[in-house]
Amino acid sequence: MNERAIQITQPDVEKLRKLIETRTKTGTRDQENLKMLAKELERAEIVPANEISADAVTMNSHVLVRDLNSGVESAYTLVFPPDADIAQGKISILAPIGTALLGYREGDEIEWPTPGGWRRLKVAKVVYQPEAAGDEPGHSVSHYRPAQKTQQRFCGPQFASL
Repeated sequence: MNERAIQITQPDVEKLRKLIETRTKTGTRDQENLKMLAKELERAEIVPANEISADAVTMNSHVLVRDLNSGVESAYTLVFPPDADIAQGKISILAPIGTALLGYREGDEIEWPTPGGWRRLKVAKVVYQPEAAGDEPGHSVSHYRPAQKTQQRFCGPQFASL
């Protein structure tokens, strides 16, 4: 993960800490991902939801990202684990790419480890952010559809760990 300062909203931090606590106690198989998320929360600047930058990736944000290794652009929504569905572009916060995106802003470049090596990603655009849209933090975005579709998506076994 990168060491650049990130911003996370207070409501997101509270929910994410509860997620970490619950999943750590139950001994789920995603313990390493929980540790990575906890580390990111420790280094984050925590801000009130109404003070987060409109171009920061928060929970339920819809973002357009570019893989700097391949040049492929993809659209993702950052969600809590029960809502994850890669076919719909909904990435769990506990997936390495989900943890990597949280708190970064448009234009930021991110590196994170995968079984196939280090991946580099650029946050091209935050298309939707609940806080900027005036929605309640944690609001479901199942109603949300991006204004434009990307032409390519991550697919294939090399992206299975995303």
